[in-house]
Amino acid sequence: MQYAVFHLSHTDLDGYGCQFITKHYFKNIKFYNSNYGREIDEKYAQILRDIEVGAAQINIILITDLNLTIEQAKAFEERLKSIQSSTKLMLLDHHQSGNECANKYTWYFLDTSRSAAKITYDFFSKIYGEDERLKKLAEVINAVDIWIDDSLDFELGKVCLNLIANAKELNRIMFDEANTEFMFWLLQNSMEYTDKKKAHILLEDSIHTIKKSFFQNGKEDTLGNLVSKYNVGQLNKFKDKMSIVYKGKKGILTFNIGAVSIIGNDFLTQNPDYDFFMDVTSRRTVSFRANGKVDVSKIACELANGGGHPNASGGALVGFRDSFLYENIKNQIVDLIKSKEELK
Repeated sequence: MQYAVFHLSHTDLDGYGCQFITKHYFKNIKFYNSNYGREIDEKYAQILRDIEVGAAQINIILITDLNLTIEQAKAFEERLKSIQSSTKLMLLDHHQSGNECANKYTWYFLDTSRSAAKITYDFFSKIYGEDERLKKLAEVINAVDIWIDDSLDFELGKVCLNLIANAKELNRIMFDEANTEFMFWLLQNSMEYTDKKKAHILLEDSIHTIKKSFFQNGKEDTLGNLVSKYNVGQLNKFKDKMSIVYKGKKGILTFNIGAVSIIGNDFLTQNPDYDFFMDVTSRRTVSFRANGKVDVSKIACELANGGGHPNASGGALVGFRDSFLYENIKNQIVDLIKSKEELK
């Protein structure tokens, strides 16, 4: 019988650790990540849409390292009734604030004595078998996540915690799959140090090299240049769904891309059929870049009450609502463009 697992987890070491563990045990699995609040609701809705278009006979929605409010838990359970295929919901967590939900819903498992990664490992290893290296990683994560500072794994856990927290090279809203692969790469390499003396020092000294090895693709360069090239490669991969058109001029829309001048110029150079590069941020600011094919200061003025230079301009978007799904962000910009063009 065909199955599919949809795993939603937190965006920290413990959360990605849970997913790294389930990746070991399941083949047909898709990953989603969220912080708290409205993002959980958006990602859950995305999962339900993905289930609807999928072909699996049995679907499992697994949520880890995220505690739900009682209102969210009720809504999540109710929304499952709209799914045509057989779908099961399971939550594994360790936050005391989820106690009310755990007492009410059988699918909500809570254990405050262990990190979510350790709960996840303990749960699935009992069903599918132990893995000693994975078990050790779960213990390292557990030591730092619930702050067992007298544990021999605590110092290594601190380095792993910072390793994931500071892994900002990829945008998880636009490039969620690549970002997850990057986090898994970091965790996979971290496991190589768990049995070494002074593991925390050795791992910390190796972080730069570990990161470069993910982006390198056989070429030597600085980490900054490698990351920029990788980001442009991702844009090239998804440019069709990220394309926008304003007054007959073709552009690409990004969200919180960072290093706009470098990435924008590289993308436009590699894609001469594009006229401009537009990056929106969660602060409602917007940056435009061009390579002489269009005056983006005029576009910035018309779309974002801004201005600047013909090839580099910026502005601010009134009424823009931040989102955790790229599709929602693009839809707002497409609607803005349509409204401006209708005024002409």
